Amino acid sequence: MDEFTTNWTHEELKAYMLLYCANADFVVSPEEKKFIKSKVSPEEYKRIHKEFEADNDYQRIQKIDATIKRFDYSKEEIDEAFQSIKKLFLTDGEMDILEKNIYRGLKHLLQK
Repeated sequence: MDEFTTNWTHEELKAYMLLYCANADFVVSPEEKKFIKSKVSPEEYKRIHKEFEADNDYQRIQKIDATIKRFDYSKEEIDEAFQSIKKLFLTDGEMDILEKNIYRGLKHLLQK
């Protein structure tokens, strides 16, 4: 389990989750990238993006789950995170089926 422990800040977790979601359809649009970059500093984005690219899907989910548990997010904080995820998905005008599936999967995983 140690390999999934992070020392991310709340903003870095949000950026990592948004990167995960933006990659749902395997294409990160310029609008999605801009949205994610608006949530963290350029240095944080670069570092988180590099880590994200090095991780596989299983590692990504485990890191997100472990970090949310470490922060002990309230239901309201998780709801706020999902509002950001929804905004990200809608940057191109609609949520496609892959994005909807990621959204549902994360909701299932992270519901308290």
